[in-house]
Amino acid sequence: MAGLGIRISSPISIRPKLACMPLERSRQWISPYEQMDPQKPLVKVFLSQSAYCRISLHAASELDDEVGGALIGMWCLDRDTKEQFVVVQHMLPARHTRQGSVYLTFTQDTLVGFHEELDRNFTGKRIVGWYHTHPRMGIFLSHYDTFLHNNFFPEPWQVALVVEPHKSLGGFFIRDAEGSLSPTRYYGFYEMNGNMGRNMVEWKNLQSAEDDERG
Repeated sequence: MAGLGIRISSPISIRPKLACMPLERSRQWISPYEQMDPQKPLVKVFLSQSAYCRISLHAASELDDEVGGALIGMWCLDRDTKEQFVVVQHMLPARHTRQGSVYLTFTQDTLVGFHEELDRNFTGKRIVGWYHTHPRMGIFLSHYDTFLHNNFFPEPWQVALVVEPHKSLGGFFIRDAEGSLSPTRYYGFYEMNGNMGRNMVEWKNLQSAEDDERG
């Protein structure tokens, strides 16, 4: 539990970057919760294919114990609709963690490492959230996960991604406009298609919005 009093976000007030939401070059993946009862999260998540592949590879590198890391990118405000969204462009695997089959603890050294690498290699980017795995457990936030998210990633627009590597499942946990976060309701995301039209997403619990519209 060392380092639990440290927050990963800056205490300085920041504003989102004005940008155009990249819908035209993205494919939307939706969760079963969105299909049954669509609720609007505070932010939409756009995930680059390179970040998705790196997260998937990291998740598959340890199938018994939990692994995780930081999500790096931008917090944005759409110029036209004024909707908030985050773009996840990179990931940083967490170092100096304590981990087991049902837990992952970020230490003070973990957080220092995130910020040092962010400053060194990702100028102008932000930590927009975090990810971790749940081997053989499913997609949800435990009580400790929720505690970690609220203390280390307290900004309303910061998100949490959970991946289940054995069954190839994944989903984002996103706060609503009031700042509430459900530990069981997860969302899909927009896959930023940078590979000549090819889709890379293999998480079996998510469905393409295009298929949903046709079906």
